[in-house]
Parts: sequence; C-alpha cells; structure tokens
Amino acid sequence: MPTVVLVRHAVTAATGKRLGGRTTASLSDQGRAQAVGLAERLCRSKVTAVYASPVPRTVQTAEAIAQRVGLQVRELVGVLEFDYGAWTDRPLGQLRRTKLWRAIQAAPSRVAFPDGESFVAAQQRAVAAIESLSRQHTDRQTVVVVSHADIIKVVVAHYAGIPLDLFQRLTVAPASVTVLGVPRSGPPLLLRLNDTGDLSPGSARTG
Repeated sequence: MPTVVLVRHAVTAATGKRLGGRTTASLSDQGRAQAVGLAERLCRSKVTAVYASPVPRTVQTAEAIAQRVGLQVRELVGVLEFDYGAWTDRPLGQLRRTKLWRAIQAAPSRVAFPDGESFVAAQQRAVAAIESLSRQHTDRQTVVVVSHADIIKVVVAHYAGIPLDLFQRLTVAPASVTVLGVPRSGPPLLLRLNDTGDLSPGSARTG
C-alpha cells in the first residue's frame, strides 16, 4: 500500500488574510523557516518521491523537503489550488460577507466560484491525481504531495467517506502533514490528519 503524505504549503504574507488561489505568492520568511522544519520532520520517513502543485508557494515548500531527502520536485497539476475565478486573491473579510460564502459553508457540493471551479470538479481531479500516484508507486513507497488546504480537505473527505458538504469540518494548517494509505485494492486508510508533531517511524499515538 503506497503511503501518500499530503503536505499543506508553508505560509505566505497573504495566508489567513486573502483567499489566494492560483497566484504567484511566495513563502514569507516565516514560511521558509516552516518549510525547513517540515523537511527535518520528514527526512526520516524514507520518502521516494516529492510532488507539488505548480505554484510558487507549494514548489518552494516541496523544494525544501526534496533537498533534504535528496530528490527532485515533480509537478502534479491535479493537486493545484482551486480555480477561485473572480474571487482569486480577494480579502477574506470581504468575501465572508457575501451570500456565496454562506452557501459554501452550508452546501459546497452545489457551489462553483464565479468564473471558476466547482467543489465537485476540484475534488474529482484531485482524487484522480492521488489515484494515479497510487498506481505508479509500489506498496512500500512513501510519496510526498505538497498542495493546498481545501484540496487536501476534499481529498481526505473522499477517502474517509465524509460527504463533501461536511468537508469544512476538517482543519489543515500550514506546513501540516496528513497521511493516507491508498492500496490498489481494499479500503483506504487515514493514518494522520493535520499533524504538526513528530513524524518519525512509530511515533503515532495509540490508545
């Protein structure tokens, strides 16, 4: 069963302030430090491949990891951030006052962003990308995929059997790690969610 490590990119100056999307925002000084720390946390996990959504903040986060484990970053378009259309890079405070924002919180499966992508379409292409990776990599390989909060949440919702309309109940922090076991047959496993602690082998808490 390949292990897929879903990593949310580290912070930019806009994180938590603007919706972001497919922008050219780079990591802030804090974000670069987060990325280095994340690389240290992952370096003992025997990573066999590092993939990234093709925007600067995810690529920069992935490069820190790849450099630490001696690999090159591979582009994975399927886990690119949502196409927020006309909402791209707008202030979150402004968006939260709109009717569409309330609809997104209540029933995202019925919503598409103005001139952009629907939640259903984003979930379908992101899951397809993860499924493709699970076919490309052998059972004992560990693959890192650096992506975005909403993309990671809709992927987790799919594999955990959570309805898309409830995906907002999940939290994925910057520079956090979420781990999936994605077998070629049999049920998938959610091994970690929004983890910011020790990632060394055997460190998962049980009981």
